[in-house]
Amino acid sequence: MKTVMKLATAALLGVAVLSTTASADVKKGQKLYMKKMKAACGFSGAKFAQKHTQDEWEEIMGAGKFADEAAKICPGLKLKDNYVQDIYDFSYEYASDSGNVPSC
Repeated sequence: MKTVMKLATAALLGVAVLSTTASADVKKGQKLYMKKMKAACGFSGAKFAQKHTQDEWEEIMGAGKFADEAAKICPGLKLKDNYVQDIYDFSYEYASDSGNVPSC
């Protein structure tokens, strides 16, 4: 019985750790915005994220138009595909209706 419980606990912990590292991250999105987008946009990440509400960001991402919308907001911006999910998470977290304010 002890062995089964230990094995189950270890499996649960392993799944929790792996799923956390595999998902996109708000902080990573914030760092990416600061490094890759701020110069092209010319304004802070807070202003970028507040261009839409959370529902609007979700709809844009669901339609696969996030990179296009980012290019509309920041003319001339080319957003790499591997940055999209993290930047989206950042934008969603700090959207105009979220009440959150980033530190960038």
